[in-house]
Order: sequence, then C-alpha cells, then structure tokens
Amino acid sequence: MLLVTSIPAYLLAHIELTYTWLLVLAFFVGFAGNLFSVGIAWNSHWFERNRQGFALGVFGAGNVGASATKFIGPAVIAGTVGGSYLGGIIPGGWRFVPALYAVLLVLTALAIQFFTPADTENLQTSRPLRQMFAPLRFVQVWRFSFYYVIVFGAYVALASWMPKYYVSVYGLELQNAALLTALFIFPASLLRPLGGYISDKMGARRLMYGTFLSMLTALLFLAAPFGYIVLNTPDGPREVLPYSLGVVPFTALLFIVGCSMGIGKAAVFKHIPEYFPSDVGAVGGLVGTLGALGGFLLPPLFVAVREWTGLPQSTFVVLFVLTLVATVWMHVVIVKMLHKASPTLKNQIDYNNSQMNGA
Repeated sequence: MLLVTSIPAYLLAHIELTYTWLLVLAFFVGFAGNLFSVGIAWNSHWFERNRQGFALGVFGAGNVGASATKFIGPAVIAGTVGGSYLGGIIPGGWRFVPALYAVLLVLTALAIQFFTPADTENLQTSRPLRQMFAPLRFVQVWRFSFYYVIVFGAYVALASWMPKYYVSVYGLELQNAALLTALFIFPASLLRPLGGYISDKMGARRLMYGTFLSMLTALLFLAAPFGYIVLNTPDGPREVLPYSLGVVPFTALLFIVGCSMGIGKAAVFKHIPEYFPSDVGAVGGLVGTLGALGGFLLPPLFVAVREWTGLPQSTFVVLFVLTLVATVWMHVVIVKMLHKASPTLKNQIDYNNSQMNGA
C-alpha cells in the first residue's frame, strides 16, 4: 500500500494538473490513511495485553502529522520556490510537498520490509468485505467511534478552526494565532503514548472518565459567552456577574482540552483489543474512520450553530454537549455492566449505608 500510494503522490508533483486530476490523484493518495488500521492490528499482535495501550499510543502519536503539516507546509513551500532537489525528483514550491511525501512513503516501505520482523504467526486469510463490516452490528463499535469523535474528530476540527477563532475573537495576527493553536495541537497528539501507558496501568475506563471530566470542566468555561447580567433595581439598571476570558486563560483552557484529547485517544483504542481481540484491524479501522468523520462534519456544525446563536463560543457549546452525551452514555453502560456482574451489589451498598447511619 505504501508503494502504491507513492505513485499518485509522485504524479501530483510532476504532471500538469487540472482540477479534476488534482481531485482524482488526491483521492488515491488518501488510501495511505488505511494503513492506520493495519498498524493498529500489527501493533496489538506484537505486544502483550498489559503493554498494548502504550504501544498503540506511540503508534497513534503519528497523527500529529495531520495537523502539524498545516504549519510546516506553508513555510516549506515558501522556502523551496524555484528549487529542485535530488536531481529533479523533488521540485520546489507547492509540488515539493507531494514529491517529498512520495519519497517518504517509499523509504517507509523499505524500512518495514528490511527492519521489521515478519508476522507470519498472526496472518489471517482474506475475508469478504461484508465480514470486515460485520462488527458494525455491535453497539460497542458505535460507542467507541463516538468517543473517538470527541477526542480525535474534534481535535482535527479545532486544529483548523482555532486560528480563525483567535483572529475574530481576540484580534490576533494570523501568524500568532497559528502559534497559539500549536499549543493545542501538539499535546493533543504527543501525549497519546502517555495515555496508553496510563491506560495499561489503571484501565481504559478510568482514564476515559478522567478525560471526559477534565474536558467538560475546561469546555464549561470556554463555552460561557462573554457579557454580564443586567438587574433592574430601584436605583436603575445594575450590571452583575461580568464574564470574559482573556487570550492567556483561553489558551490555557484549550491546552487542557488538547492534553485530555491526546490521552483519551489512546484510551479509546485500548478498548479495541480487549473487546475484539480477533478483529482489531477491522474494528480499529471502523472506529478511526467514523471518528475522523467528526473532523469533517463538526466545522459545518460549528458554523450552523454560530449563525443560529450569534455567539463565537457556541463552538465549545457543541463540544460540551457532545462530551456530556459521551460521558453519560459511558457511565450508563458501566453501571449496567457492574449490575450484571453483581446484581446484589446495589442492595449491599444500600444495606451497608443504612447500617452506618444507624437505620
């Protein structure tokens, strides 16, 4: 797959493009993203259960490239205009990016071929596409996908949304807005290995509780509209409870959200080999796909809610509501699991409490 997708990437850099050809070649380059689900299955087979969270976290930290290129790309393009590299294999300007990508895909394929051990013990016979989609009948897949919308889809959406938010709300220059957005982007990806390590030690469910609760706390302040309440008193109107959020506390809260997302992404994928040990690749691919769709669908939702409310903070209202729904859904499921495992547990707790209260 790496070698195949390097071909359209190379063509993007070297042929005369029409808009139609640009879309066609970009579509085929996008197939490289399917390797994420392959890597999930591969990593989970290599490592024992108590180390899978950390392994998947390190692997998943590569997602930082999805957003980091938005900052690196323009500088690379500007710095290579008119140049030519590696004997013309890599042209300058905007074509430098797909050409370099093609070279990196080939080098990665060679590295995998010569430096990674064969995984012959875990090879599976090919399965019909219908079987690959069969896990969608399990509600757990949809639940994990919804979690991933919160911690990854929203991350992708905010990575492109925040520079404009800083410019429109705080009046910053675009360059400074991009730098502050980077304080959200990088922890949201680079902390993924830490999230995997913690989920190995304390369990994915506990970590998801911490992730969602910390996000809800930060989002509550981010979602609050700037303003004050006006009270009509005998002495005339009186302004009370003024609220505004400066750029520094706003960035700090957004940093907390980014850290929570980075840790939470690892916790979501820690669930997959535990629930679906024989379908890690298929389920990981489905969860990743459905979660990533959030990054595509959330920006239009942000625009619609902002036009409806007129509040720029409505972006965070949307995320707060989605995170709250995910938290409630998770808690209800866990309570049902505990009740099913021990139907008498609730009565024992009530009985013990009544004895402590002297009833």
